[in-house]
Parts: sequence; C-alpha cells; structure tokens
Amino acid sequence: MAERNSDTGRGDRDGGRGRSASAGNGLDDEKRGGRGFGRKRVCRFCVEKNAKVDFKDQATLKYFVTERGKIIPRRISGNCARHQRQVAVAVKRARGLALIPYVVISG
Repeated sequence: MAERNSDTGRGDRDGGRGRSASAGNGLDDEKRGGRGFGRKRVCRFCVEKNAKVDFKDQATLKYFVTERGKIIPRRISGNCARHQRQVAVAVKRARGLALIPYVVISG
C-alpha cells in the first residue's frame, strides 16, 4: 500500500504538488513591496500611569470595542497582556450592566 501512495503522490503532506517544506511561500521582502512593520504600539495604560481600566468609563472602553461590539485584539490596540486582560474584563462587566451593547443591530 505504501507503493501505491508513492505512485499517486498522495502520501506526501503537500498533496503531491512537488513543493519542498523549505520552499516557504516564496515571497521575499523585495517582492512584497517593502511592507514592513509600522511604529511599535505602546500600551496607553503603561505610558500614562494615572490612566486606569474602569468598566464605568464608557469613553475609554469604546476605543477598545469595534462598531459591531467585538473586543479589539492586543496586536491592534497595542495593549500589554496585563492591561488587555483588564480591558476584556471591564468590557464584559460594562456589557452586563448595559453600559455598552453586546452587539449592534443595524439595518
């Protein structure tokens, strides 16, 4: 049966396309158009020592929630792990008290 898999090319993980594992996606920095990383985002709560994560502060929490009501991830918002957890808990508490909506119904 091993012979049959090797004959059909289906025994490989790449689906018989003939690609090697070391080939990668074939995109170099030059081919990608110079897309690099932008400026490193910093946690606003770490920079401003007097800024606190508070579930009653709707204006601050709106910055970390999308228009559809989803919590914005760390890599987008720039929060550190500790403050991102605090923001998530605060958003969930504010939702429970109906300070901010769970979802936005449109249309």
